[in-house]
Amino acid sequence: MNDYKINGCNGICNKGCGRQDKQLNVFDWLVDVPGNIDETDYVEVQFKNTRKGYYLNSNKIPLQKDDIVAVEASPGHDIGTVTLTGSLVLLQMKKARVKSDAEVRRVYRKAREVDMEKYYEAKAKEQDTMIRSRQIAKSLGLSMKIGDVEYQGDGNKAIFYYIADGRVDFRQLIKVLAEVFRVRIEMKQIGARQEAGRIGGIGPCGRELCCATWITNFISVSTGAARFQDISMNPQKLAGQCAKLKCCMNYEVDVYVEAMKRFPARDITLETLDNTYYHFKSDILKREITYSTDKSFAANLVTISARRAFEVINLNKKGVKPESLLEDGVQEEPQRIDLLDQDSVTRFDNAKKKKKKKKPAGRSVGGNQNREPKRPAESNETQG
Repeated sequence: MNDYKINGCNGICNKGCGRQDKQLNVFDWLVDVPGNIDETDYVEVQFKNTRKGYYLNSNKIPLQKDDIVAVEASPGHDIGTVTLTGSLVLLQMKKARVKSDAEVRRVYRKAREVDMEKYYEAKAKEQDTMIRSRQIAKSLGLSMKIGDVEYQGDGNKAIFYYIADGRVDFRQLIKVLAEVFRVRIEMKQIGARQEAGRIGGIGPCGRELCCATWITNFISVSTGAARFQDISMNPQKLAGQCAKLKCCMNYEVDVYVEAMKRFPARDITLETLDNTYYHFKSDILKREITYSTDKSFAANLVTISARRAFEVINLNKKGVKPESLLEDGVQEEPQRIDLLDQDSVTRFDNAKKKKKKKKPAGRSVGGNQNREPKRPAESNETQG
């Protein structure tokens, strides 16, 4: 941890950057500014997974990034890690829309050994509590799934994170959980994407899930983003591990929407002397458009540039039909497409089986001299 550096940043110390292993981490680009820490008494404290808060250091405790502190909670105290100090905290509070007149809780002290013992003891019960709470919710017939449990640092309170399709009446559940675990219960509903971020995993791109690394605000994703990028409308490919549309479909959709403005409308048909061509697909990055002679499936595909498509459209408006869509007037051979090729399991297997050559039968130098002569078939008849 202490040897962590950022390449190309002139050796910025780890107090400013730290290890970016949590999605709520913020790079402190004001860490080297003199007097930055003394600008404000507010600090940012992060807890388990996606929960963090802003606390007032009223006791003027010298705090730095990664310090473990005990902060005010209701009831008791909680244990968290300082993730940000200085004037950048005020900007983060403004981004999180923390009201200035809101009651801000305080930082009590740096965590002691006794505090850490209670903290680890409480954290050790989270897995068993989650399994037991799921069984209780199932016995009560509630249509909900408890995805995670977080104990407060002193063990006096537990937050149960759950997902549900609709509204759930969990009043009876809270009573049962309070009697079983002897703690104060707080129920918090989260979405499917937030649950995937708390659990984590590896996406189809081979990297860790975006919701588990850096995404904090989830933006709704629609199938329109897939249509703009000409992505196959296959639910199994569009859905992520949370069973919702993949968040990464929103990353480049603005670029595609802007590029589509320089393409002709898809409902415009191109007329030639021989055929009528309908839009089949567009390659935004290559600025190419593929047309088909049939409106419903791929037939006699011809690929031309967007500039050539506008030229043909202008000719059609004047009542002129070119001989071919291609500029040189030579019609290219129709492209044959195997519609099942993309769904083939062995489409990446290019290895061909090598035919084994038959070995010639071994022959001795002396021909058949070393072979034993065939014995005549024995006869059951006796000679007289």
